[in-house]
Amino acid sequence: MDRVNVGLIGTGFVGDLHATAFAMLPDAEVVAVASPTAGKAKRFAEAHGIPRAFEDYRDLLAVEAIDMVTLALPNPFHAQAAIDAARAGKHVVCEKPLCRTLAEADAMIAACRKAGVLLMYAEELCFAPKYVRAKRLVDEGALGRTFLVKQSEEHFGPHSSWFWDVEQSGGGVLLDMGCHSIEYARWVFGKPPVKSVMANLGVRVHTDKTRGEDHSLCIVEYDGGRVGLAENSWAKQGGVDDQCEIYGSGGFTRADLLRGSSLLTYSERGYGYAVEKAASTSGYTFTMFEEIWNYGFPQEMAHFVRCVRGEETPIETGEDGREVLKIICAAYESAGTGRRIDWPYEPRPVDKPIDLWLNP
Repeated sequence: MDRVNVGLIGTGFVGDLHATAFAMLPDAEVVAVASPTAGKAKRFAEAHGIPRAFEDYRDLLAVEAIDMVTLALPNPFHAQAAIDAARAGKHVVCEKPLCRTLAEADAMIAACRKAGVLLMYAEELCFAPKYVRAKRLVDEGALGRTFLVKQSEEHFGPHSSWFWDVEQSGGGVLLDMGCHSIEYARWVFGKPPVKSVMANLGVRVHTDKTRGEDHSLCIVEYDGGRVGLAENSWAKQGGVDDQCEIYGSGGFTRADLLRGSSLLTYSERGYGYAVEKAASTSGYTFTMFEEIWNYGFPQEMAHFVRCVRGEETPIETGEDGREVLKIICAAYESAGTGRRIDWPYEPRPVDKPIDLWLNP
């Protein structure tokens, strides 16, 4: 396979990141895009030089030449789109969170396995250059025996309004961004078995917009005395912060994804994508240089393309996405009940993860 032909399902903020990332890759080409909003896929295709546009993603899946699809849809639609893609014989890259329930995750994994296609979980922090270097320090033994990974992503709210509605999103900032922090620590540690989960959640600022938590703290204890600490916020003003710290018996490292590769900027109006939204880039911010590269999106998609070509094995799979979702469910239950959740653990059946917190 000389080139992987890609179909994008979703034309929002993340769909734009995917299109831009694939444009950087010589061995992949986006050949079609789909969005149910009238005219949106066509405009997106024209802006990115994509030859075909559809309003029904099932029409995109019928294009025989497509080898792989990426799912950049709102959370409730991940599972069915992945299952439909698998049945059409397409490899699947699914954005986080994998889906909203473990039953959906199992159905996605089973459908892809039955069809003989890959289900790959798009956790870009495992490809962000600074974070990859931090992981290599661990693997090289430079920090001794690693026992703590802290990761946080914080800003003042999501880029699309549907995230505030827990009936659509399924949760708040823990589900939206805590999944990054949880999987990064899990990956650094080598994905060991979980021992317990504890969490504290609250709607600290945005009580007028959502019932979902806008600030979360989650502690995941793994076998071997290793601990992952995830702190995530939609309640922090002043732009985006994305940092990790790794502690070991013989050393320490800190990686700041934005600082050191950004411009200290003051703007009354704001700039970039956020100008069309809530102008969250107004005031003082750290303006990113090569943001998409620093976050690892091209590297991530390049890896998934090589996986489709049979050259590599995915480092992030549907099973990884399922484990992250299970940890998040335990965190919601911990916050709802005020107790530590020990493994083995199976969450009670709910429509969405946040129900384990709102209705303990």
